[in-house]
Amino acid sequence: MRLYKPRFNQPAGTPDSELAPNPVRHYPACLCLASQSEPVQSRELLLHNDVQNTKSEAWKSLEAYIEKVRVGREDEFNPMDGIGSEHWEQIISLPSSIGRLESVKVLLLYGSHLVRIPPEIGQMADLEELDVYTSYCLHWFPYEIMRCKKLTRSRVSTRALYGNFKYRAPFPRLPAMSAEITPESCSVCGGRFTEHGPLQFWLSLRVATDVLPLLVHACSNECVGRLPKGAPGYVPEPHRGGLELKQPSKSFGLPGSLI
Repeated sequence: MRLYKPRFNQPAGTPDSELAPNPVRHYPACLCLASQSEPVQSRELLLHNDVQNTKSEAWKSLEAYIEKVRVGREDEFNPMDGIGSEHWEQIISLPSSIGRLESVKVLLLYGSHLVRIPPEIGQMADLEELDVYTSYCLHWFPYEIMRCKKLTRSRVSTRALYGNFKYRAPFPRLPAMSAEITPESCSVCGGRFTEHGPLQFWLSLRVATDVLPLLVHACSNECVGRLPKGAPGYVPEPHRGGLELKQPSKSFGLPGSLI
């Protein structure tokens, strides 16, 4: 019998002989979906409004690490190793400068305390693998991740996601505008927004090996109309969330991560 050896913040395919001990000191805790033994469908959920402290040493260390990876044209970005667990636990949002990591193929964010990922992830043209497993405060992703055409492998704690196929946690009601989540340009066409601001919608789509809830910021109804159909077993059309949204029944037969 072959004993299972867990993989923590290392790339897929790492040989058993090279697997390292768990580097996570404290896993993130989140009250949004904590009571999944209870009917979360009856509670309005809100987007995390936490603001990253960009004056901290942790943030400065992260920006310096991003620059090191960019200059060295490294193919792996692993901030837990790059800045240390103590600093990594203070990071709730990545800098927009991750969009400059055009050589990175593997993005290792295992056990992070992130509550959001910036839309600039869509500029990581060579990204092939995304690992945000056990990042329990990360409930959604920017639609711009769909621009990562080489992304084929992902590891996500799907129970923490809005609309998850097992629990069907409700999507927060839109619009929910804030400087922390609003991109500078349209998620669909890359164009500028009008003075009326972006149109926000949720859409669940398959990204690599998981179905993810994506937040769209569109510049026009035309761009909304260009969005694809939602993944099978999920709400098929772009929607604005809220408790009145009717999601498909829970299903235990759909593929995806279970933890």
